[in-house]
Amino acid sequence: MLSACNTTVDRRNQEKLRHGTAAFPLACYHDDLSRDSVPWHWHEELEAVVVAEGETFVTIGTHTYVIRAGDGFFVNSGVLHSCQLRGRTACIFHSLVFHPRLIGGSLESVFYQRYVLPITENRGWEGLHLSSSIPWQMDILSCIENTWQACVHETSHYELTARSFLSEMLALLCDHSNQEPVCPDPKLARNAYRIKQMLQYIHEHFGEELTAADIAASASLSESECLRCFRAVIDTTPIRYLREYRVEQAAELLSAGREPICSIAARCGFSDVSYFTKTFREQKGCTPGIYRQKCGNSLRD
Repeated sequence: MLSACNTTVDRRNQEKLRHGTAAFPLACYHDDLSRDSVPWHWHEELEAVVVAEGETFVTIGTHTYVIRAGDGFFVNSGVLHSCQLRGRTACIFHSLVFHPRLIGGSLESVFYQRYVLPITENRGWEGLHLSSSIPWQMDILSCIENTWQACVHETSHYELTARSFLSEMLALLCDHSNQEPVCPDPKLARNAYRIKQMLQYIHEHFGEELTAADIAASASLSESECLRCFRAVIDTTPIRYLREYRVEQAAELLSAGREPICSIAARCGFSDVSYFTKTFREQKGCTPGIYRQKCGNSLRD
C-alpha cells in the first residue's frame, strides 16, 4: 500500500499520478521534503497529512501555513497546493490521498449527499491546518495516522479499517466546518484563476527563453500585476518560480536517464551550463553530476 511519491502534473497543473486503484481509491505516501519539495498541483481526490518529523511551509489555495511535527493539514478537492521544506532538517509526511467515493459510494447515496458534497462543493473552503492542540483536530490527526498505519502494514481487514477512520474524519470535518456554501472573495478567486493560467504557460514553455512580460501576457496582465499576483497567491516572483521549475524538471531528467548534463540544461531553458550548475546547487544542495550519482545514473559529462 505504501506508494512512491512522484508528483507530476499536466499542462493544467493537474496531478497525473493515479492514487490507489478503481476498487480501492486510496494511496499512502511517505514523503521526505529534504529530498524533493512538492510542487504546485491539484487533484480531484481529498488529501490528509500528518507531519511525522520536521517543519514545512504548506500553501493551500490562497493560504500558507507553517506546520510542525505532530500537526497536519487537509486539502479539499480541486485546490491548488504545494509544500516546501522549512529549515535544514528532514521533514517527513504520512500522507493519504483518496477519492471521495471511497467513503461516499455512489453520488445518489446518503453518505455522498450528506457528508461528501458539503465539503467538496464548498468552493470557499480550500482546506485546513490541523493542530494537535485542538481536541477535535487531534482526533482527525489520529484518524489519518491510524488509516496510514493500517494500510501500510496491511493489517487484517485494513480496507474496512481505512474506510471507517476516514468516515470518522469526514464526520468531524462536517461538524466543525461551515456547512453553508461560502462565496469565495472575487479578488482571490480571480488571482487563483490567473495563477493557473500563468503556471500552465510556464509548464508548457519552460524550455524556451521566457521573460516576465511573456508570463504576464499569457494571462493578459501587465508585468506589475503579474508580479503582484504571484506574490499574493504563491509568495514568489514569476522568474523565481520559472527558475525553480526548470531545476525540478532538470532533476527529474537527471534521475530518469543518462542524457548529458549540457543537453539537459539546454532542454530546461539554461543556455549557460555554468549558470545551470550554480542554480542547481543552490536549490538542490549539490551539483547536477552528484545528484545524478545519488540517483544511481552515473555518466561522464
